[in-house]
Amino acid sequence: MELLYLLSLNSSMRREIIPYRSKLKEYARALRNNSTKSEIRLWRYLKGTQRLGYDFHRQKPIDNYIADFYCSELKLVIELDGITHIFEGAKERDRIRTKRLNELGITVIRFDDAFVFKNIDFVLEEIDEMIVKLARESSVS
Repeated sequence: MELLYLLSLNSSMRREIIPYRSKLKEYARALRNNSTKSEIRLWRYLKGTQRLGYDFHRQKPIDNYIADFYCSELKLVIELDGITHIFEGAKERDRIRTKRLNELGITVIRFDDAFVFKNIDFVLEEIDEMIVKLARESSVS
């Protein structure tokens, strides 16, 4: 498997390398060009360091996966679970994916697509709380 490397800087400015499959790059670009409505809505609030000064990227390849949103500085992934997550096996695949990302030192938070539309303020509060928590933890280490 050919690997490329995503460089991430944490608060101590030590470079950390997170590999990803090179074939995912093109697929991630296609996903960015065909975002779901909930991804578009949440992206309005994540882009351009709007969340407490932290920069997020959308449809970011990490390891064997593509994260909906990723902040490399905090090693935070935000996933939006749409209709495909109700099908058989989806919960188990999500669990395996989250476990693998956690093994890479990445925190994953998930929201249901519909919840993003109905409760965007709550979603943003949850994201901000996680940002504060992770920023505090990274400044301690």
